Amino acid sequence: MSGSKSYPTSDASEKPERGEVVLSLKTVHKMLPLVQQIAHDILESHQITDRLRPEEDRLDRQRHSLDWPKRKRRYEVKEEIGKAEKELEIALAELRELGLLLLAGAEGTIGFPTLVNNRRAFFSWHPGDKDLQTWRFADEDVDRPIPVSWLKELSLAGKT
Repeated sequence: MSGSKSYPTSDASEKPERGEVVLSLKTVHKMLPLVQQIAHDILESHQITDRLRPEEDRLDRQRHSLDWPKRKRRYEVKEEIGKAEKELEIALAELRELGLLLLAGAEGTIGFPTLVNNRRAFFSWHPGDKDLQTWRFADEDVDRPIPVSWLKELSLAGKT
């Protein structure tokens, strides 16, 4: 696949499955603006549902004794939650289409699949970060700083 590269690090030897997306640092860097917007949409959907769920639960428990304004509010809350959940589904589908993974939903951490010494890994981007700063092996939860040598390669590629 063009744009793919295996970055050297440990002595692992795990081959990617056929058809699996493998992205280079250069490609990931180009994708970041779009992915940042998708991550924003994911976080916003989570914030809306987190904010409205307690109110929905309270109104549901009281549903038999609600007056019309509160009953109306209950319908509005359910509609807002449904809309936020639909927006979340759309954002997650966009990530899947790009071959990306939501590594930590509550934080909005996005994983860009790559290979490091022929071992499955992810470049991981965190909301609030301007650029890509970390990566991790696919079977680990610990982020590691992207080595300077990889970043130099990116800056050299940007000059061509």
